Amino acid sequence: MCEILTILAACAFTAYYFVGCRSGKPRAAVFTTMLMFWGAALMWAVDCTANALAGEPFFDVSREDTVLGVIILAAGLCVYGVLETIARFRA
Repeated sequence: MCEILTILAACAFTAYYFVGCRSGKPRAAVFTTMLMFWGAALMWAVDCTANALAGEPFFDVSREDTVLGVIILAAGLCVYGVLETIARFRA
């Protein structure tokens, strides 16, 4: 489940970044957070592939994995908030 949540967050931040680019205001905080979520999604994809090769299901939808996904989302959103705050104080 953490893979699914991380991919959804990465897609959301990617869309947000490209909307910002089209309006002429790309933000470094959005870009950094987007890359963090894509990196986490890649990491979880490797883990899911290793689990699938070991005979387990590709996506783990257990409660523990869902809690881990929520923690990853919360941590990423906190990083985004800190980066946005820093950027606003520098401007």
